[in-house]
Amino acid sequence: MEANNDYLPRVYDEILEEKLDSSGAVLITGCKWCGKTMTGANQAKSILYMQDPNQRKNLQSIADSKPSLLLMGDTPRMIDEWQMATVLWDAVRFECDKRQEVGQFILTGSTVPLDADKAHSGTGRIARLHMRTMSLFESKDSNGTVSLKDLFDGKTNIESTSTVSIEDLSYLICRGGWPATLKAKTKKSAIRMAQNYIDAIANEDIFRLDMEQKDSNLRLERNPERAYSILRSLARNVSTMVSNKTILDDIAANDKEISSGTLDKYLNTLRRLFVIEDQPAWKPSIRSKSALRTSSKRLFVDPSIAAAVMRTNPEKLLYDFETFGFLFESLCTRDMRAYSQANDGDVFHYRDKTGLEADMVISLRDGRWAAVEVKLGTKQIEEAAKNLLTLREKINTDKMGMPSFMMIITGGEYAYMRKDGVLVVPIGCLKP
Repeated sequence: MEANNDYLPRVYDEILEEKLDSSGAVLITGCKWCGKTMTGANQAKSILYMQDPNQRKNLQSIADSKPSLLLMGDTPRMIDEWQMATVLWDAVRFECDKRQEVGQFILTGSTVPLDADKAHSGTGRIARLHMRTMSLFESKDSNGTVSLKDLFDGKTNIESTSTVSIEDLSYLICRGGWPATLKAKTKKSAIRMAQNYIDAIANEDIFRLDMEQKDSNLRLERNPERAYSILRSLARNVSTMVSNKTILDDIAANDKEISSGTLDKYLNTLRRLFVIEDQPAWKPSIRSKSALRTSSKRLFVDPSIAAAVMRTNPEKLLYDFETFGFLFESLCTRDMRAYSQANDGDVFHYRDKTGLEADMVISLRDGRWAAVEVKLGTKQIEEAAKNLLTLREKINTDKMGMPSFMMIITGGEYAYMRKDGVLVVPIGCLKP
């Protein structure tokens, strides 16, 4: 296959290459429109599109009768939206066993099949790569002058500036990290893409996916307005640890018939579509007796989803700094998840019963960690630094080790180290 000259490099490119070098196949998951197909195709030598309307019935028939035929082709062979014929999972696993070679297949999928827990895990044959929407560095909105890898390696003597203004941030939140928006002719049309995404989710995708339920009694009633209500409640509580009961009470004000079981079904379906991706709590060893909060933070995979559901826009956000702040935290979490992935790490949040919190804790697989606070403006930097220093004192560093760094991500202009060692870094300066 010829290289795609329009392809914009992703932080996942190197991760995918490494996984292909160490396993027979790689499964790329993530929400629709995040760029899975383009990223997979950029390294594939042959491609099978299961969604091709001209071939769909024929491909399904072949998958049902002799799936091995669909695996023939130059390697790595990519099978796009493999879950449309779930038998391909076992076929790929079996073929990897037969060939005993790495880098044979790339599978992409925008949903989690209903019976995924019943399938063979693929351990040792199929590696996993979860993709998200574009970070600001990937969309070339961040200048990338401050590297997360460098910070973990002790290179914390930073001096840099960001050209991303508060007005820019309000637009970038509403535009989101959807690759297609970068080709939009106007900012208005770019923002509209996020609304189109939500319309598709609420009107079609939730219910189409739910039709996989073989027992009709377990299926959700087709009710787009209810879907919008749930999405709106999640959006109003984005970046918080709000409970399902609170969300249910919020929705029940206008939907008396919704039950906790129905809400659970909607939330599970949104997870299977990779639309919501909550942020788990960090559970370190601490010196004090303060109990840790273990609830996850509510988050969408991209901040533009919350903005679209609330029908806000860049201009409105500038006059609603509370909402702006929550959505800015969501934007920063999205970016740090991608940058952490590139460094073999994950992003958590910390909160204990005394109210002490850290918006993010980046934990690498090798044991290194860092605490991060997010502040849109500069007025709260002093308080955020105090919180981070207090958190460091609470952590049992004999067991957890000292933090590699402590950082405040801002919407400001300057990147620098404070006298107390806390880093202040604009989101427009960060990269993996």
